[in-house]
Amino acid sequence: MISKEEVKHVAKLARLGLSEKEIEKMQKELSVILDYINLLRELDISDIKPTSHSILLENISREDIIKEEDSQTVLKLLEAPPSKEKGHIKVKGILG
Repeated sequence: MISKEEVKHVAKLARLGLSEKEIEKMQKELSVILDYINLLRELDISDIKPTSHSILLENISREDIIKEEDSQTVLKLLEAPPSKEKGHIKVKGILG
């Protein structure tokens, strides 16, 4: 079983102020956790391939491809905004 001093040390590292009753409770709970970890260490996992994720993940993003736009379309789009200033599109402020 983990000692009270070890619980106090961990609590100090975590900047937790524990009462004597809480220290005793944590002593029991941490001991159960550490016993379970030791139980897991006994398992033979030599044939198990290491993984970084429990599920398979794949990137579903599309390729970032630059498209050549029709210059007339670009000009129409730049003329569409109701307000422009110094060659930039002017919009309402949203942050106050």
